[in-house]
Amino acid sequence: MPEKALNIADIRQDYRLSALDETATGADPIAFFEKWFAEASTAQINDVNAMTLATAESNGMPHARTVLLKGVDGADFIFYTNYDSSKGREISENPKVALVFYWKELERQVRIEGTVEKVTAAESDAYFISRPEGSRIGAWASPQSQPITDREILDTNYAKYTEQFAVTGIPRPPHWGGYRVTPNLIEFWQGRSSRMHDRILLKKNDTGTWDKSRLAP
Repeated sequence: MPEKALNIADIRQDYRLSALDETATGADPIAFFEKWFAEASTAQINDVNAMTLATAESNGMPHARTVLLKGVDGADFIFYTNYDSSKGREISENPKVALVFYWKELERQVRIEGTVEKVTAAESDAYFISRPEGSRIGAWASPQSQPITDREILDTNYAKYTEQFAVTGIPRPPHWGGYRVTPNLIEFWQGRSSRMHDRILLKKNDTGTWDKSRLAP
């Protein structure tokens, strides 16, 4: 007999691993993020640094995709991409973004909102050199977010740049580099049983310190 069709509305998970109160987060949300990130890393979560990046065009149309966190510099969250990509163009139109980390194995989510700007050329150069050779070639070979007729275009470009930089080394493309997100809001979410989740919000005030509140789930 055919298997019964899955009813998406029936998919449920009761969260029972942990709890979160206002005192645990402390006064510095970046320090608490780093604590949670370390715990997620210790838990050997796959792609622990994967985060959803949400951007918006100047007309307000939102877009979201997954990118990789590549550093926390002071209070800023760093990632790298193609400046000519869709996300790069949207950031140039509207430098307000949101990030979301979801570590399902720990039943935790972190939501971040803030402003974004490019890192320095020196920072982009330093990170680019640290990437595997294939990734550096790929930054040249892929016209990210642009329509292409077929896969062969990418393979041809990859072969071309591999040959071109075989002797000279692979420089950073001028269209590729980093961004830093400076947060003004960070929310920590801990799953709890019966959907009575813990949500602690920290929002930066005019003095540069963080106001804290608990949100209903």
